[in-house]
Amino acid sequence: MRMTSTLVAGLLLALAAPGTTAGPSVLFIGNSFLFGDGSAVRFYRADTVTDLNHEGIGGVPALFKSFADQAGIDVEVSLETRGGAGLDFHLANKLEVIGRRPWSKVVMHGYSTLDADKPRDPAKLVATAKQMADFLRDRSPGVELYLMATWSRADQTYPATGAWVGQPIDAMARDVRAAYDQAAANAGIKRVIPVGEAFSRAIQTGIADSNPYDGIDAGKINLWTYDHYHASTHGYYLEALVIFGVVTGRDPRALGEAECSGFELGLSRREVTALQQIAFDQIGGPLTPEPVAHAKGAKPARCSVRK
Repeated sequence: MRMTSTLVAGLLLALAAPGTTAGPSVLFIGNSFLFGDGSAVRFYRADTVTDLNHEGIGGVPALFKSFADQAGIDVEVSLETRGGAGLDFHLANKLEVIGRRPWSKVVMHGYSTLDADKPRDPAKLVATAKQMADFLRDRSPGVELYLMATWSRADQTYPATGAWVGQPIDAMARDVRAAYDQAAANAGIKRVIPVGEAFSRAIQTGIADSNPYDGIDAGKINLWTYDHYHASTHGYYLEALVIFGVVTGRDPRALGEAECSGFELGLSRREVTALQQIAFDQIGGPLTPEPVAHAKGAKPARCSVRK
């Protein structure tokens, strides 16, 4: 009788908590910098993640999911994205979608120039990050929140119309990071994911080219796509590695040179290794080095896996 009563009580509790899930969940909130505009990443492995807007997006969240699967991390990944939008858009239009269920972790970011109408002004980011954080904590007590600081845009640096014209390519990333630090402090968010600084590090170490407008140096990666604004496949891959390392605490280098998604997206083993190292160096701090098993010299075995 006691066992039966316990089972019934457990069932009633489960039924009384709609929207709960068995495993941890990660939600990504952002724009084209998350859904991978301008690259093959946009619709990559869309069947492995849940697009809350039903637009068939895979994007960086699908890369994160792939890395997690290869590392043996069981996680449910969802995304809510809209091109050209800051957090103000999601607050005004998407809270019903975002708030339908609780989340374990949320990664979010605002507009790339901080404010579409007032480039370089952090005020809107600071205010809206706090509003979104308050909403998410109210819906999901104990949720872990992360703000993602985005990259320098070449089109905002080199053309005369750019908001960062005349400054070094890494200046925008530094300013954006400073704004995200301010927003995180105001919202009580402990960690900012340093994607923009990882882009800068890749340039400073000679892995990536600094100026796509004058051509790409031989042997270097172009982190931007054709519009010199959004990321290239390589850029989104680096973004996903940095997010993966920060959110999971795993060393991205442990994914190895035969990492599955890099192979599927056409990156060379040298590029995969170099970008994993950049992500590790940028994250800093202790990361768990749990290796992913790949047969030496072989096609990654997990590349055919779809979950």
